Amino acid sequence: MAYDEDLAERIRELIATEKGVTEQKMFGGLGFMIGGNMAIAASGQGGLMVRVDPDESDAICKKSKAEPMVMRGRPMAGWLRIASADVKTKAQLTKWVKLGTSYAKSLPPKKRKR
Repeated sequence: MAYDEDLAERIRELIATEKGVTEQKMFGGLGFMIGGNMAIAASGQGGLMVRVDPDESDAICKKSKAEPMVMRGRPMAGWLRIASADVKTKAQLTKWVKLGTSYAKSLPPKKRKR
């Protein structure tokens, strides 16, 4: 399954004013990076993948419909999945875009490969 291009465009509109944003196709999805750090992605499995503070992952999942991202059968702290049905409105999507971009901006920028 390819990522939802409409969802990617909605993310693009919300993230447009951020500095240092780049886009990168990865794992069948489209990731939005800030300073080289992944912030949020239109997932190739549908919905969103959002990067958050690993120490806050469990609390965010308990108070929302987010689920930990699972890779190779193991949950990954700091990476959340949000279903498409939970980001239908601008307000719903904005919440996750802000969360992902805030965390990505808190990380040191990655050095570019030459």
